[in-house]
Amino acid sequence: MAGFIHDKLDIKLLVLYILDRAAAPIDFATLTDLSMCDGGVDYFQFAEAASELLDSGHIAQDGEFYSITDKGRRTCAAGESSLSPVVRRRCDQRMAPLNQALKRRAQVRSEVRPQPQGFDVCLAMDDDQGSLFSLTLLAPSEEDGQRIAQQFLQHPDRIYNGILGVLLAEQD
Repeated sequence: MAGFIHDKLDIKLLVLYILDRAAAPIDFATLTDLSMCDGGVDYFQFAEAASELLDSGHIAQDGEFYSITDKGRRTCAAGESSLSPVVRRRCDQRMAPLNQALKRRAQVRSEVRPQPQGFDVCLAMDDDQGSLFSLTLLAPSEEDGQRIAQQFLQHPDRIYNGILGVLLAEQD
């Protein structure tokens, strides 16, 4: 086998390392992609290692998403130094854009809820300090509510800045 990963224990440590550094739970396809950062990782060994970590309580599954448990964090802290620095650096480089996207997804939220008069569209945006913006609008139909929610998720900064621009504009 080519690479720095040589056995199932290395793969288990790699999985724990990745989940420990993920900003939020990730799906199996993403975990698989991140784990294939070394030529020594075999998909079937990886899948078996992930299953064993799940069975042993080192990682948890909620629907389609996987996260590390406290038990997994302790094991990762004790064993991560045995992972090659090259593998850790590759993981960290591949994790950076993912974590940025996960963090943004957690900071920008929308929800459409039925009401007797229509649908409430709840929009919220946070930064590292806390809440920046929250707004609830009444939409006449669920379709309109979903469209508003989707537009907000795609362009939260434009909507936030547009509202601020109107509210802070000088009156003529």
